[in-house]
Amino acid sequence: MKKIITTSKAPAPIGPYNQAILTGNTLYTSGQIAINPMTGELVMDDIKSEAQQVMQNLKAILEEVDMTFENVIKTTIFLSDMNNFSLVNEVYGSYFNEDTAPARETVAVAALPKFVNVEISVIAIK
Repeated sequence: MKKIITTSKAPAPIGPYNQAILTGNTLYTSGQIAINPMTGELVMDDIKSEAQQVMQNLKAILEEVDMTFENVIKTTIFLSDMNNFSLVNEVYGSYFNEDTAPARETVAVAALPKFVNVEISVIAIK
């Protein structure tokens, strides 16, 4: 059985999807972009602040189900420009212990929703 997860501390969905689904002890988040949940505005001052907002949105969803980044077992990162990889990776890496970091793929795409530069989703287990 699936449970819909929502929190006001992360951006509301901008389409026909939910922030996350919890099934059993596994959480699947939708891809998060750099929308500030308090203002509804995109945070796109620079790629690092954009990545920071994405990670904060994911953190809020994890916290809604009493999880942290330590519970994350898999991530997917979408970049509109692979030249941003090292800067996004620097921000992303600050949220994980390198010894217990999750599996991950990073994919370059032609475009992302609202023409952002980065989108990240996670799968986590309690």
